[in-house]
Amino acid sequence: MCGIVALVGSREAAPQLLEGLRQLEYRGYDSAGIATVDAKAEQLHCLRASGKLANLAKRFDELGSPGQCGIGHTRWATHGKPEERNAHPHRSMDGSVAVVQNGIIENHRVLREQLEASGVDFRSETDTEVIPHLIGAELQRRLAAGEQAGGPLLLAAVQAVLPDLQGAYALAVIWQAAPGALVVARRAAPLLIGLGEGEFLCASDTPALAGFTRTILPMEDGEVALLSPLGVELYDDAGMRQQRMPSVLSGADHVADKRHFRHFMLKEIHEQPETADLWVARHLPQGLPPACPVALPFDDAFYAGIERVEILACGTSRHAAMVGAYLLEQFAGIPTVVHYASEFRYAPPPLAPHTLTIGVTQSGETADTLAALAMEAQRRLDHGDPAYAPRQLGVTNRPESSLSRQVPDILDIGAGIEVGVAATKTFMGQLLAFYGLTIAFAARRNSRSAAQIAELVMELRRLPDQLQALVDLHDERCAAFAHRFAETQDVIFLGRGINYPIALEGALKLKEISYIHAEGYPAGEMKHGPIALLDSHVPVVSIAVPGVVFEKVLSNAQEAKARDAQLIGVAPDGPDTALFDELLPVPDVSEWISPLLTVVPMQLLSYHIAAHRGLDVDQPRNLAKSVTVE
Repeated sequence: MCGIVALVGSREAAPQLLEGLRQLEYRGYDSAGIATVDAKAEQLHCLRASGKLANLAKRFDELGSPGQCGIGHTRWATHGKPEERNAHPHRSMDGSVAVVQNGIIENHRVLREQLEASGVDFRSETDTEVIPHLIGAELQRRLAAGEQAGGPLLLAAVQAVLPDLQGAYALAVIWQAAPGALVVARRAAPLLIGLGEGEFLCASDTPALAGFTRTILPMEDGEVALLSPLGVELYDDAGMRQQRMPSVLSGADHVADKRHFRHFMLKEIHEQPETADLWVARHLPQGLPPACPVALPFDDAFYAGIERVEILACGTSRHAAMVGAYLLEQFAGIPTVVHYASEFRYAPPPLAPHTLTIGVTQSGETADTLAALAMEAQRRLDHGDPAYAPRQLGVTNRPESSLSRQVPDILDIGAGIEVGVAATKTFMGQLLAFYGLTIAFAARRNSRSAAQIAELVMELRRLPDQLQALVDLHDERCAAFAHRFAETQDVIFLGRGINYPIALEGALKLKEISYIHAEGYPAGEMKHGPIALLDSHVPVVSIAVPGVVFEKVLSNAQEAKARDAQLIGVAPDGPDTALFDELLPVPDVSEWISPLLTVVPMQLLSYHIAAHRGLDVDQPRNLAKSVTVE
């Protein structure tokens, strides 16, 4: 969840650290801090501030933080309130060691009690603070034994302490007595090393490297590295030196530009037609043979023998997975089930043979999803029968992420960098990925006729223009409509069939950025309890698209209207939808592709309600975009 950066080189570290933190602030924005080592003064400087990064930048402008080696952190609070005393970096008692960490040290209470018994005075409530105290004590022990201060000693001390830490972490450590040395370590949390010329920048994610380098060395689980202006020494968890070639980031620099939009989220909603257009050009080019109507980066062996699909995901990614499951089952004829990745590890279903496991995570770093995929792969390997062998696919917006190093096949949604914490265009990209998989499986399994598949392909090719018209229409309409929700405290979203997950997504978006309590339900479930919530103060948003459940959805909407609920329809304009108090119209398309369109009014309605309330749309409270802890 948190973002860390660390730099060692020949220039002042603090400005680059702050810039890196600006690019990582989507990972957490409860507090921030930096620490640098000034070689000339032989002093470690530490600046911290609660709240947004701007508060830390102001403190730096006032006080400075000299030094050519440093670490930085932007925090999403796990242990301890978002106060300055809980902000990173944390230091040892004598102030000579500073540490930043992303993750959770699960045995921190036991370690804290041991350290307090030895006389350590803790200054924060965090789990991280045990680390600098442990490293500081190890350094003092080794210095007393006659070892020489410097980078190798700091490395040895960190390596000695890491086995005592239980949990997931990515950390960076500096020491006043080794001003040209930086030690970083990783276990079950992302960390990569950017290779510059005589300088190295470590970070939780690639945006922090923008403008610094495109050459990276992603750290593997359990690795520790010593960095100095002279180079990188990389070790595994057994202390063995590692040699590995770096890789080069593909695509454009991962730099976000808001352009003329008020918020990144609004810009990213407006980019969805482009996302769809690029996807169509890449995966549905003209001239594909009927036997292979979609271009995906997999050979025949990938599809061979698959009898069922299980999908692991969290949050918005799970809602995309639910649409995907509907498509794979109902269009392609493959039994498919979606699991909460966070629950899967603790209650996995019985193993079934010939199963494709799909992990969906826009960042490629979601801890629950990665852990569930790893557990599923291991239990299938342990089974021994080749029919149960792990077959895994990752769907992500970050092909250079941890996910890509964990699973054999990746489907890159190619949505481009998304800064807004509430996912919009990456949700669109995930949906499109499942449409591609559905077409591929349907063609290979002959579960649909060539004409039916061709019709779906043609509808998808028309999608970019439809999305453009829809975004333009509802940006204006929802902006004018948002003031009606000024006093709203609860909203119900209804959908059926393939649009039930869109009702869930609409409710989630409204909760995330406007802080209005909202729930999504299958429309047919209203009378089984939720209808008791309805009155004139509870708006109901109903998705009604012509198809097998159209009349049923309209009937459910009538039930809500009879309870005086304000009824908002997301449906084609026509006589059947006159019952809605307010209509957010969508094109009259087949039910198969309707989720790609019905989600847009949901996104824009949520955005404009939050913006009208004056809320921080891009960085809503208590959230982070990349969830890298359980």
